[in-house]
Amino acid sequence: MIVVADTSPLNYLILIGEIHLLHSLYGQVVIPPAVVVELMHQQTPASVRAWIDQPPEWLEIICPAPLKDAALEGLDEGEREAIALAEQLVADQLIVDEVIGRREAERRGAVCQ
Repeated sequence: MIVVADTSPLNYLILIGEIHLLHSLYGQVVIPPAVVVELMHQQTPASVRAWIDQPPEWLEIICPAPLKDAALEGLDEGEREAIALAEQLVADQLIVDEVIGRREAERRGAVCQ
């Protein structure tokens, strides 16, 4: 099973101490580099930055192929890359919480959680 995640779900699961749920549910989870950058932002809570600084072995970082698509322009970089990566890998699940990002991913045929 291929599962791609966006920033916010990881951020909040780390903050509530339940990030292990992703590994329990899916085994391996894939994120794009833009999600790493967002998780390392200086305004991100220290616990989140510490977690991504030493990511668990079940988290894989893969750079998506460039995707120029006007429909993605209204999304933040993490969402754009997560959707592009999910398409590229033909992911079984895409974990994204922002409404606009979910709608666009679903319009494109992604299975969102």
